[in-house]
Amino acid sequence: MSLNNLFTEHPETVGETYGEHLVMASGFGLRMIGAGLACLVHGLLPFLFVKTGSAAITELHQRMVTHRNRKMPATPATEAAKAA
Repeated sequence: MSLNNLFTEHPETVGETYGEHLVMASGFGLRMIGAGLACLVHGLLPFLFVKTGSAAITELHQRMVTHRNRKMPATPATEAAKAA
C-alpha cells in the first residue's frame, strides 16, 4: 500500500477527497468536543445543557447520513439503510 493510499483510501469509500474528509471529520470532532463539555457541565448542574448532547448526536447523525447519501450512488445497501 502506498503512502498516498493511506490518506485517500477511506475518504474515497465515503465519496470524499482527502481535503473534504479532513474538513468534515474536523467539524464533527469539534462539535463532539463541545457537546461533550456541555454534557460534563450538565452532569454537575443538571439544569444546564439539558438537550445539548442529544441534539448534537441527532444533528451529527443527520449530517453524516445526508452528506453520504448525497455523495454516494444508490446501492441496495444504501437503499435498505434509508428504508430502516
